[in-house]
Amino acid sequence: MKGKIQVESVGSVALKTNPLGDPRLRQVPIYLPPSYGTIRGRRYPIIYCLAGFTGGGRSLLNFSHWRENLPERFDRLIAEGKARECVLAMPDCFTAFGGSQYLDSPATGRYEEHVALELIGFFEDKLSVSRQAAGRAVAGTSSGGYGALMLAMRHPDVFGHTASHSGDMLFELCYGPDIAKAVSALGKYGGSIEQFLKKFRAAKDKDGFDHPLVNLVAMSACYSPNPKSRLGFDLPCDLHTGEIIPEVWRRWKALDPVAAAPRYRANLKKLKTIFFDAGTRDEFSLHLGARKLCRVLTGLGVNHTYEEHGLGHFDMAERWSVSLALLSRRLTP
Repeated sequence: MKGKIQVESVGSVALKTNPLGDPRLRQVPIYLPPSYGTIRGRRYPIIYCLAGFTGGGRSLLNFSHWRENLPERFDRLIAEGKARECVLAMPDCFTAFGGSQYLDSPATGRYEEHVALELIGFFEDKLSVSRQAAGRAVAGTSSGGYGALMLAMRHPDVFGHTASHSGDMLFELCYGPDIAKAVSALGKYGGSIEQFLKKFRAAKDKDGFDHPLVNLVAMSACYSPNPKSRLGFDLPCDLHTGEIIPEVWRRWKALDPVAAAPRYRANLKKLKTIFFDAGTRDEFSLHLGARKLCRVLTGLGVNHTYEEHGLGHFDMAERWSVSLALLSRRLTP
């Protein structure tokens, strides 16, 4: 037996007036396990699965003859007895800049509220799922891994478990090297961020744009919004020299999981599962940030599990097998 996929149209109030004009109607795929609907009154644990930067919930459904997508992987894990049945929800928090980091920001929209409040209520009303934090988990890869950590860290009353695969952290290492590349790439646009944004927003095919520059804009909108700025956000660097602007960088660092963990120590200690991993070949050095987070959590007395593997940032899909199996066994309906 296999589970079933259905795509729910969620009309978001939180995203209704988002400043980028992104759709408030979001298509959210749901995986329902094989036995769903066959046992009267049964509630299922639910795992919110977050896609990485430039992805959304439907990205996790991508079909390939050569590899499993997320629902196929979970079907197999259940069939092999490695995972227990759960509902999977795959939120769409994509923005015109490529992603929201699953945070509330006046420069992008209220995506943290959308996931941690709106979607929780929507699926509790519509599906037979757990209504307690112990029965909910949030997991993700890359920016989704960042979102999973931050949402659980800030909302332990909503999510009792979290898993992060190569989540963004230790910002000076994972973003720092790309800042110089972004400033250099801006030369194609006469050094003008406005000219870059004009061309980027107008382009139908965005694959040809320099990733470091796209990432710099998107992360600035999430980490250092500024409604008074002509851009709606502050950049963390001088666009001529690439030098870091300390007062803006401090705002970024406040949202770095490594720096945020001490402020949320009490919340972190409430979580029943904190699992994170990273590959030693990660192209953004996220294994170094994960090692640092492990050290910080250990110092705070926060129970967690950290694993390293030999993969890179773009070939870690198989790590979902680890987190889905672990979380499904830890969740209670």
